[in-house]
Amino acid sequence: MKTRLAAVVALTLAAATLGVTNDAGAAPDRISVAATPTDQLRGPDAGAQIVNGQRTTVKENPFVIAGMRVGGGGPQGQSCTASVVAKRKIVTAAHCMIDAVGDKSYIYGDDDLNTPGDETFRTAVTSFKTHPKYSGNGGWRTGYDVAVVTTADDLPVPEAQWAKVAGSGDTALTQPGKSGYSLGYGKTSSGGGSGELRKTTLPVNDPAGCQVFDIKVNGDLMVCTGYDDGRTANCSGDSGGPFIVDGVIVGVSSWGSSKCDRYSVMSRLTNEMGDWARGEIGGTQPGDGKFSVALSPTSGKVEAGKYVSTSVTTKAGDQGAEKLELSASSLPAGTTATFQPATVNSGDVAKMTLHTSATTPAGVHKVTVTAKAASGSKTAEYALTVGDGGTTTGLKVTASPNTGSVPPRGYANATITVAGGTGQIRLTATGVPSAPTFSPPTVNPGGTSRMTVMGPAERGTYKVTITATDGTGKTGTAEYTLTVR
Repeated sequence: MKTRLAAVVALTLAAATLGVTNDAGAAPDRISVAATPTDQLRGPDAGAQIVNGQRTTVKENPFVIAGMRVGGGGPQGQSCTASVVAKRKIVTAAHCMIDAVGDKSYIYGDDDLNTPGDETFRTAVTSFKTHPKYSGNGGWRTGYDVAVVTTADDLPVPEAQWAKVAGSGDTALTQPGKSGYSLGYGKTSSGGGSGELRKTTLPVNDPAGCQVFDIKVNGDLMVCTGYDDGRTANCSGDSGGPFIVDGVIVGVSSWGSSKCDRYSVMSRLTNEMGDWARGEIGGTQPGDGKFSVALSPTSGKVEAGKYVSTSVTTKAGDQGAEKLELSASSLPAGTTATFQPATVNSGDVAKMTLHTSATTPAGVHKVTVTAKAASGSKTAEYALTVGDGGTTTGLKVTASPNTGSVPPRGYANATITVAGGTGQIRLTATGVPSAPTFSPPTVNPGGTSRMTVMGPAERGTYKVTITATDGTGKTGTAEYTLTVR
C-alpha cells in the first residue's frame, strides 16, 4: 500500500478544517471524517497522496489473503484484506463481512490482482462470526471490529506459516512507542490504483493524541497507528488487513480518514477481542520456535509499603534450553522488583517479588517482565493493584453537570473540578469542532474552572473528553455529553 490510512467512505468524503492546535492531548487543527478502508472510496475531492509504502509478495507474507465480493470496487472485486490463521479460518474486520454487501470469497497467492490468473487458489465463504459486541452496520465507529471467517476449502498455507493472533497477554505489543507493519491490497492513495500487495511501517501512538476525527479513538478497543500528515497510511481495500508487531497480529485495519491522509486505526487484539478470536479459531496458536515466558498469577493486589509475588514460568523452544536473564520495567514509583533467581534456563521457574513503598501511588499499574536470551526477548505483563485501585494518574476530573443540550451553535457551560495532581493543572478538551474554552485555563489541585462549549452546526450527540494535565505530566479525564437539538 504505497501507503494509506484506514479510511474509505462511510458516507461523506468532506473533512472540516478548523483552527486549533494539534499537540498530543490537545484539540486538533482540523477534524476529519472517519470512514472504513473498504473498497468503496469515491469522489474527485479525495486528495491523491502517494505515501511511502512498498511492494511486497505473498511469498514474503504467506498468511496474507485478498478478500473479494460481488460488486467490489477493486480489481476482480477486491474489497478487503485478511489473514490465514488456520486450515479453514481467516481473520478480518467485522465491517468487511457486515457493512460491505455482496457474496464473499477469497483469493490466495496473487501479488497483483490487476493481472487475473496469477492466483493459486480461490475459495468461497462457508460462514463467519463477528465479535458479539460488534453493533452491526456502522459498528466500527464504536469498536469490536473483528471477524473470524470459515472457508469452504482448506487454505493452501502450511501450519507453520499461519499468522499468530495476539491476545490479552500481549498488551506490551501495542504500547505507544512500538512499531509494526500493515499489509493490504488497497489503494496507493484515496484516488490512486489498487490491487497490488503492499506494506508500510507504522508507529503505535497514544490514543490521546489521535483525537482528530469526528468520532472517538477508543484506546481500549482500538490501536492508533501512523502519522497525522498522511506520509503513510492504510487506504481503500486495506480493511481487515493485519497490523503486525514482533511477528504477531495485534490489530486489523478498521477505520481512519476518508481521504487516507491521517492516522490508521486498528481493531485492538491485545485484549479480550484477541482472546475471542483465538477461541473461534480453535486449536493452539502457531509459535515462532523460540522460548516463551508467562506469569502465574498475572495480577495481584497489595497495600502501599507491602509486597506481592508471582511465578515466572518459562518454556524452551525449538532451539532447546537457553539462558534467560529476567528483568522488570514500567514499575510504579517507589517499587522494586527482585527475581529468585535472576537468571534461569528456559523450562525453569523463577519467583518475582514486587516491593512497594509507602509513597507508591494507588492504582492499577502494568508491569512488564522481560526474559532475554541469545535468540531474542519475550515479555509478559503483570497487573499490580496498589491500595484501593484508584487511578494511576492521581488526578480525578469531574464535570457538573456532565450533560447539556443546545441549539446549533448554541453555548453550554459546566463546572470542572480537579482533585489530586501536582502544581498547576492545564485543562483541554476535544470532541467538538470548536475547542471548548476554560476560565481559568489552569487550576490548582482541588480547584474548579468554568468550561464553555459551542454546539456544532450539525444536530446530534457529541462526546466531549476533558483532560487535566498536571505539572509532572500526569493526566486525568472526564466526559461531557453535548446534545445539539
